[in-house]
Amino acid sequence: MIRFHGVGLTYPGAAESALSGVDLGVRPGESVAVVGHSGSGKTSLVRLMNALLLPTSGRVTVDDLDTGDPENLWEIRRRVGLIFQNPDNQLVSTTVEREIAFGMENIGLPRGEIGLRMAEVAARLRLEPLLGRPPHRLSGGEKQRVAIAAVLAMQPAYLALDEPTSLLDAEGRREVWDILRDLSERGGHAVIHVTQFADEIELASRVIVVHAGRIVFDGTPADLFRSREALAKWGLARPRAAEIADTLRGAGFSIPEDARTVERIADALAGARGAP
Repeated sequence: MIRFHGVGLTYPGAAESALSGVDLGVRPGESVAVVGHSGSGKTSLVRLMNALLLPTSGRVTVDDLDTGDPENLWEIRRRVGLIFQNPDNQLVSTTVEREIAFGMENIGLPRGEIGLRMAEVAARLRLEPLLGRPPHRLSGGEKQRVAIAAVLAMQPAYLALDEPTSLLDAEGRREVWDILRDLSERGGHAVIHVTQFADEIELASRVIVVHAGRIVFDGTPADLFRSREALAKWGLARPRAAEIADTLRGAGFSIPEDARTVERIADALAGARGAP
């Protein structure tokens, strides 16, 4: 489990803390969306998870390994994979195949194991046709898929993604959405997804709202979107799917609470029409 124990973070020279009094736990296998307006502290939160940042007060532990202990650094970063907002900041190799292999080679995996993992993540993320191509010649969505594949090949227990779709066009966002949905539905990794898009919150089973450096909400997406006043106070919008579901319920349609995406709402309507 990733645990925050009374964590505070103040950047050098800053007048105010980026985070204050954060107590938090993320279990293996969870799917968590982290949201908040710009400057709320959500990026700082995920960067503390793999010791890219260290707290100025309190402690962060990953499976009981303290991020403040330099001897734990390599193991913590093996367990917590971090995907950045801009994939160009993460891609360093001359081909997609070399990019995916890079981290595995650094931890000394045997060549046979590297090949097996390469084949698995390339198939899972539909990258086989791109393996021989240079990453800088790919589209934004393709680059982000490669960055995710390179981290997944390391088999981290926790995968933290810092606004991975914010710089992408609509097609690129859909590519990454498909990956996040697959990761969430298959389990096996804890997925911690920082996002500014309300629709992406529905991919998670748990949502954390960060506001002015503090966690102000920790619960389900359905519970969050019931409170319009709180959303307005925190500068958040309701997702399109939630608005559609409410409108349909008001018109007399039976839409389940767990139908949190447009696709699932459509399925619910199709099922209702097909019922005797």
